[in-house]
Amino acid sequence: MAENEKSALHDLFLREKPVKILVGLRTTKNPVYATLLSKDADCTYSHTIKILNAFKKLGMVEFEKKGRIKTVTLTSDGAEIAGNMDSIVRKFIRLEQSLDAAVKESAGKDSKNTKKRKKR
Repeated sequence: MAENEKSALHDLFLREKPVKILVGLRTTKNPVYATLLSKDADCTYSHTIKILNAFKKLGMVEFEKKGRIKTVTLTSDGAEIAGNMDSIVRKFIRLEQSLDAAVKESAGKDSKNTKKRKKR
């Protein structure tokens, strides 16, 4: 894989908005419209379309147009990648929660030690 391809994939998948859009596609059962994805990802419509077009070039999504309405669906490869990204996001959330709990526990012990010292 060429260096510029690595950079493009890195830029696409290690950013918040593309991951939110991809996971949003995975978790929605109804037909998905770009407008809904942009709202869920807190992203502009034009940026969402740009991301979806990048996904299409990679073979991860397909567009289907019925009249004026254009829906987006994941391909089998896209569904697999979306599942993996969802797992990664959930793992990061669990890691953050355990880190927060450890920090709170440590802060609680420090405050107890400080109170004991003050009483002496």
